[in-house]
Amino acid sequence: MAFLVEATIPPMNTRFGILLPTGQDQWDDARRLVDFAVRAERLGYDSVWANDTLLGPRIEPLAMLAALSSATGRVTLGTAALLPAFRRPVMAAQELASIDHLSAGRLIVTVGAGYPGRSEIEYAVSEVPWERRFGRLDDTVALWRALWSGERAFHGKILCFDELPESTPSFRPGGPPIWLGGGSPSALQRAGRLYDGWLPYPPDPADYRTGLAAVRHAAAERAEGAVAPALFVTVLISDDVEDTDRRIDSYCRSTYGLPYETVRTVQVIVAGSVERVTEALARYTEAGATHLVCRIAAPSLEVQLDQMELIAESVRPALG
Repeated sequence: MAFLVEATIPPMNTRFGILLPTGQDQWDDARRLVDFAVRAERLGYDSVWANDTLLGPRIEPLAMLAALSSATGRVTLGTAALLPAFRRPVMAAQELASIDHLSAGRLIVTVGAGYPGRSEIEYAVSEVPWERRFGRLDDTVALWRALWSGERAFHGKILCFDELPESTPSFRPGGPPIWLGGGSPSALQRAGRLYDGWLPYPPDPADYRTGLAAVRHAAAERAEGAVAPALFVTVLISDDVEDTDRRIDSYCRSTYGLPYETVRTVQVIVAGSVERVTEALARYTEAGATHLVCRIAAPSLEVQLDQMELIAESVRPALG
């Protein structure tokens, strides 16, 4: 892969997170995932994250984060990303508020609406229409915030409740921060107006810079810094170029059923030596990203652990 050689100095407040390998093909004992998160905390990571899908067996993200709330004491616990359409919205609000309490306010909820050509079946089995999914997502988030604040009625564009039961309040007033994944023009506008953070994965740092400018423009009437700028990035460290491409291609095919050459056109994947990975990530921090959520492109928990240590010991210090 080609990277610019121009050196950049990233913001000194760059935070690093790690995505938990919750898919069944990456663990033989689900309890080892708790050990993985504890190890990440000891290595100095700022956050650990769990993703959400009905396509293939995995540990459900909210169950995962609930288990981590008592096993960890410092790291932020996040979803990257949760798809609220798969859950009844009132019950989901109670689940999230519960995790917020159990973790003493360490929860971040990144949400999304799914992927065309992939998520339609997930919506179908959840008995939720694919149409108007973005409006449903925004309504669901607004409903959660209303429930956490003690409101007893809600009237959105899609979700309407004349009477709501008394619900579990959140640990923090107003609820945990809710971030939005996605980079479409609509997502940029909605992230700026309605959400507390932005977690996209654009394949080009220039696209990240442009997108972040659009998010901040949409957030102009809000307080400065109202939207946290983050990046979801797939990472693999290896000094063998041919082996790296082979491993990344295998990971993309097993995860998406698509070759690396296709996946790399829609999401950021950085791979190669420590120097190349550091340089590629620095281009995104220079473009404005302050929280890097790293997904490791590796087939086993053991390799994931090795890669997590490499990132913590070699890449993270170089990025401040």
